[in-house]
Amino acid sequence: MSRSVPPRLLAACATAVLAAGLFAAPAAQAEPGPAVTGPTVLPGTYLDTGRTDGCNATGTPGWVGASQFGTELYARTTAPAARFKLWDATGAKVLDTTADADLGAVRTSVANLPDGAGYTWQVWPQYLPGSGEPTETCRFGVDTTQPAAPTVHSDDFPDSGGGKYAGQPGTFTFSASDTGSGLACFRYVLDGTEGVGGCDPADRDVVLPDADGTATVTLKPAGWGTHDLQVQAVDHAGNATYPVRYGFFAPADPNPPKALGDVDNDGVPDILLPDSRGNLLVISGDAADTTPTTVVPAALAPLDGSWSGLQVIHKGWGNSAPADTLFVRSAAPGNNGYLYMYANQGAFPIGTNSPALVRHPSSCTDLANLTTTCPDGRSTTYRDVRQLVAFGSVDPAQPYALNLLDVEQGDLWLQRDPSRFGKSTRLTTSGAWNGYDLVAPGPDADGNLALWSREQSTGLLRAHAVPKRADGGYDFSGLADPAAGTVLGTFPVADYPTLGSSGDLDGDGRPDLYAVTADRHLLAYHGAADPQDRGPLA
Repeated sequence: MSRSVPPRLLAACATAVLAAGLFAAPAAQAEPGPAVTGPTVLPGTYLDTGRTDGCNATGTPGWVGASQFGTELYARTTAPAARFKLWDATGAKVLDTTADADLGAVRTSVANLPDGAGYTWQVWPQYLPGSGEPTETCRFGVDTTQPAAPTVHSDDFPDSGGGKYAGQPGTFTFSASDTGSGLACFRYVLDGTEGVGGCDPADRDVVLPDADGTATVTLKPAGWGTHDLQVQAVDHAGNATYPVRYGFFAPADPNPPKALGDVDNDGVPDILLPDSRGNLLVISGDAADTTPTTVVPAALAPLDGSWSGLQVIHKGWGNSAPADTLFVRSAAPGNNGYLYMYANQGAFPIGTNSPALVRHPSSCTDLANLTTTCPDGRSTTYRDVRQLVAFGSVDPAQPYALNLLDVEQGDLWLQRDPSRFGKSTRLTTSGAWNGYDLVAPGPDADGNLALWSREQSTGLLRAHAVPKRADGGYDFSGLADPAAGTVLGTFPVADYPTLGSSGDLDGDGRPDLYAVTADRHLLAYHGAADPQDRGPLA
């Protein structure tokens, strides 16, 4: 003869069965009523890799890490209060409490939950005791233990010394393990201060591990000497190890490569552009994408804590420098007129040392390099300069000398070796160069120079030849009329806000154009044709 089971006992059994499986998908339940929405377990640490919202059969449970505030259960409700129930992986109830709502939010916390997966919980709106439909069952795990300390290894730059030279890329392998929530990422920094953050792969100091708990990164120690690599392992609950330090020595290259347009001393021209956060990206000219070799933090910019809105130009250096000197200025109306110069010894990031201020040359010469009278009203600062580019050397005795080209009062002026307070040479007298963007591609394989100009109203890009003469000097007559150059293509300003050139990017003996599109894709050209989309800038 069968016996009936009390309804209250049936409900208790159902709850225990539901909670027994570790992160098992919950059984079908009543649809949440409109009175309770958005149940969330708030992370116990800001290093968490994501909110723990496994509240349906397809939701992925997250993990809660160590926190002095315990684990907080949160929801939105239209009721004056809500009831929280929490079970562990065995189905044992560890929390049953009611909390008053505050401005539509209701929360409670529980401390000292043992590590492990399989925690389940629900929320009921409370108009009256026992009233309202519950949310679906939500799930999470607790992991308060940090991963094992990571190890670092590099055959290219071993900690015992030797290996590659400074300025050359090398691979470094990180390894760690975690028996709780699992290894989520490594955070690392070379010759800097380890930051605080999560495991967003978009962050440039984050690398995700393979299934075996290892990850490999390619780094380039810029200057010769001792370097410090710091690495942290982070698990899925946000627990991070203390930084492990890996020290190594990078010797100086006895035969460093030299190339105009190179800023990091590897013999390859570089493209320098700001990212969306105001950092300065150093992108190798021969790269297949926009992954930078170096990121100069926004805080190191000379103005306003950001490289966005600043013009960074480079193509040439002094006798003793192995890589391009950088000049930085604000091109915005009403700028301070300063030109900042970073003497570059190939040790990045720039900005760690205060830049020198370069004054506008106050003495003028003509094309024969004879002293002449500067025009009335010519500024002694760079405030009235409309365009400024690094032109390339015009001195046959100094193939890597610094020369800038700018537009002042509608004419082109050549600033000869501004780092040494050289003289300004007026190249044109027509006053017709306002309304043009300048691009200086640098020398070709035969040493001939050129100037490319984009007419801002039409987008037409023209090439103006500056051929090398037999005596080693240059013929500037092709710069007299900006509308008389050879048309290379059309690049409307709205579609291509940025045009530039760092020289010969592909090693074919002729300089190349690059462009940034309105949707922030970097295009690299062969000469000024055949664009290759390298992908979006961060």
